[in-house]
Amino acid sequence: MNPSFYVDPSIDFSTNEMTSIIIEFKTKPAAVAVKVAEAAGEQLTLEEATKQVEESHAKFQEELKTLLEDQQVPYKIRHVYKTALNGVSMEIPGKDIKRLSQSTVIARIYPNKKVHIMPPVTPFNQK
Repeated sequence: MNPSFYVDPSIDFSTNEMTSIIIEFKTKPAAVAVKVAEAAGEQLTLEEATKQVEESHAKFQEELKTLLEDQQVPYKIRHVYKTALNGVSMEIPGKDIKRLSQSTVIARIYPNKKVHIMPPVTPFNQK
């Protein structure tokens, strides 16, 4: 698999089991896109940036139809992200993730893993 975007190498592409992944789109979240444009000296309104985010999601849905549905590949969109990042989390058989390499909207694919943060440790002499 040699997609035009980053794919985390820890993803198992050989399994038939459903694999949970997070897909980040190329289009930045609206608030981020506005700040990036501002820093570059360009004009971009929040409304225009929001429209670009919505268009990226619509385009991805179109691509899913061609790349997965028409090929009878099972998948499930779990969450749609538009604020902290622009993308989706989904489940798809690991062996079929390579089909997404033809997408024009994907920037990165990561495994969807739970992360646990240890609570801060208070020294014994502090209350």
